[in-house]
Amino acid sequence: MLLRRDRALTAIAIMLDVAFHAGRGGELAAAAEIADRLGAARRGVEPVFQSLSRAGLLDSVRGPRGGYRLARRPRELRLSDIVASVREEADPPHDLAGRLQTAVLGPLWRELDAEIQSRLAGITIEDLLRRAQAAGLKRAIGA
Repeated sequence: MLLRRDRALTAIAIMLDVAFHAGRGGELAAAAEIADRLGAARRGVEPVFQSLSRAGLLDSVRGPRGGYRLARRPRELRLSDIVASVREEADPPHDLAGRLQTAVLGPLWRELDAEIQSRLAGITIEDLLRRAQAAGLKRAIGA
């Protein structure tokens, strides 16, 4: 199973945005607003919202005043769980280097993937919120 970097980063960015702007309380972050803040098309990120919701990481509320909020406390949301929710089964291409690919690059990629997963398991959304605070970022009034 290989990590799709763009999808993984989008999932982490969505979770951080929801945590920063809505938290776990009664407030909701609208999907369109999240997409705007990420500079992404809502249609493009909708599958990521769905994956995060199916994984039990986001709660969704439908309707005109609907949106998303965290399904768990920020300290319980590990980046490895977020990334796992959007992982896709994929095999490295076999035709690029033949035996070199199979004997060298495939195992290397699996090692790197395992190291990344291990590192992500040690970081939570709460850690990222602390980084935002240390960077001087504040929620907009009324957000």
